[in-house]
Amino acid sequence: MTRAHDGWTLVEVLIVVIVLGVLAAIVVPQFTAASTDAKLSALKTNLDTIRGQLELYKAQHNGTYPTSIETFVDQMTKASEPGGWTAEVGTPGFDLGPYLQSIPNNPYTGSNTISSSPPGESAWYYEPGTGHFRANHRPDYVDY
Repeated sequence: MTRAHDGWTLVEVLIVVIVLGVLAAIVVPQFTAASTDAKLSALKTNLDTIRGQLELYKAQHNGTYPTSIETFVDQMTKASEPGGWTAEVGTPGFDLGPYLQSIPNNPYTGSNTISSSPPGESAWYYEPGTGHFRANHRPDYVDY
């Protein structure tokens, strides 16, 4: 006479838990590495986009980059004229730009603030005289 299986034994449960623990120990680091790689890829993409648009701005504005930290966002996200003055898109005489829809977030900080003093409290660093633009606050800071 056979008896129906009423449930799991303690040994069976322990074996399943151990197997799941081993699998988790193998898989979780892979996801962590993928997350780090994704942040770095997003950072490099954002920097390439911004730097390319800064060069376009310079070409269309008589060889000058956006003039200061205070005006950077307006000069990159609004319409402008060759002298660097900005206005809302569609304003007559302001036929250049916008160069960016918005300043992208730094994937390491989650913000899009800009300063001229690295490493600062901002997400991005911009040097108006040279057009040098880079990320602040990378855990293993490298100048990308």
